[in-house]
Amino acid sequence: MARIMFIVASDFEDSEFRVPYDRVKEAGHEAVIVGTEAGKKLKGKKGKESILVDRAARHASAEEFDALVIPGGYSPDHLRMDADVVGLVRDFSQAHKPIAAICHAGWMLAEAGILEGRTVTSYPSIKTDLINAGAHWVDREVVEDGHLITSRKPDDLEAFCGALLRQVAQGRGSQAPAAEAVTEVPPSIH
Repeated sequence: MARIMFIVASDFEDSEFRVPYDRVKEAGHEAVIVGTEAGKKLKGKKGKESILVDRAARHASAEEFDALVIPGGYSPDHLRMDADVVGLVRDFSQAHKPIAAICHAGWMLAEAGILEGRTVTSYPSIKTDLINAGAHWVDREVVEDGHLITSRKPDDLEAFCGALLRQVAQGRGSQAPAAEAVTEVPPSIH
């Protein structure tokens, strides 16, 4: 069983939290909600979800967890102002543990300074921000650049969750890879 951290603030994209959270738990892993303040009630931007923060970022460490999930919505914009949360993202990256960021969550990756030379995707409105942070941006439902997993929007959640659970099952965070490879999954044909 893996321990997977979800970093969340108010106004998160409801489905981008709920679907990965449920998939992680269904796979038998522990899901822990980390935010700025333990016990704080958070509401999704669509009002469908209401969750409680399990732990404050200042009392959590990447060493305790096997992977990190960052839902989109307005949550990443709020969280990138918190040094403890940004530090956690940086620590996961330095440990080569899976980081799964969807939609506007790319802002957290940029704020943590971990995008230089990386291939990513995101919601199109933050494309320029990610390019300015040194990333190579592509329009795909999911992109895996080593331990970094990115997706564009709620429609991509199936591929996003699949990549996350595969990397966790492979123990990607247990050792730093010799060379990070980029896997671009072609868009689904519907």
